[in-house]
Amino acid sequence: MANGERPASGQAGLEAALPALRPELHRYCARMTGSVVDGEDVLQEALFRATRALRDGAMVEDLRAWLFRIAHNTAVTMFRSRKKEMAMKEELGRDAPPFETMPASSAVADNLRPFLALTPKQRSTCILRDVLGYSAVEVAEMTESSVQSVKSALYRGRRLLRECDLEDPPPLPETERRRLAIYAQCFNAHEFDRLRDMLSEEVRLELVARDRRKGRKGVGGYYRNYQRSDDWLMAPGAVEGRPAILAFDRADPSAPPLYFVLLRFDGDNVAAIRDFRYARYAMAEARWERF
Repeated sequence: MANGERPASGQAGLEAALPALRPELHRYCARMTGSVVDGEDVLQEALFRATRALRDGAMVEDLRAWLFRIAHNTAVTMFRSRKKEMAMKEELGRDAPPFETMPASSAVADNLRPFLALTPKQRSTCILRDVLGYSAVEVAEMTESSVQSVKSALYRGRRLLRECDLEDPPPLPETERRRLAIYAQCFNAHEFDRLRDMLSEEVRLELVARDRRKGRKGVGGYYRNYQRSDDWLMAPGAVEGRPAILAFDRADPSAPPLYFVLLRFDGDNVAAIRDFRYARYAMAEARWERF
């Protein structure tokens, strides 16, 4: 097994094991979807299913293997619902931040999207075997298949990965970059009332792994914690080609960003916020660029 001891089972066991298991599960889901963001979607759905099963009395001997099996099945269900994955292929503040010292893009290789060239079976096998280090027997247990089937999928998947050639996502339009720049500028200046004014009436917020809110009034309170801190430095950018602001460490702006906040605009209004402040594991393998 990739990580020694087996965690305890049951609802209490799940809650106790999640802080350690969640990053590993996310690595798997991110490669299954080719995206750190979509991988978080699959992970959340898998954890919802696991929690519901435990509340319904499910008996679990090996919590880690059980969770990977649920994550695997959740990802496969998502592929089918998306018609074989076609949808997945389609002045700055009180102290002017030293943007020139901040890195402009991620240095990580594109380790996620190449897996999209594989079938779901090949993909899960290669991720569990080559990325997470599970044995062929453990992979067969997690994916409910035979060892021989795992070995066959592994051989074909590795060959396709060697042949994979990817195109970069299209650049964000200039209007989108302008909106991101204004949002980051207001953040760094602590102009949170102005940010609240930018929210649409039906705005939705997800503070990943912590909270969800909707509506201008509910989401407006989200900025209070940021008002009380000053350890971040926001810069406009993109994560996997999606509009985002990147949260750098104000004390060390030359280091890579600590986390990111995805934004979706409706005209000049903010329609959706997805903040990864409490899910920083997603940053490790994210492809990002600063504008």
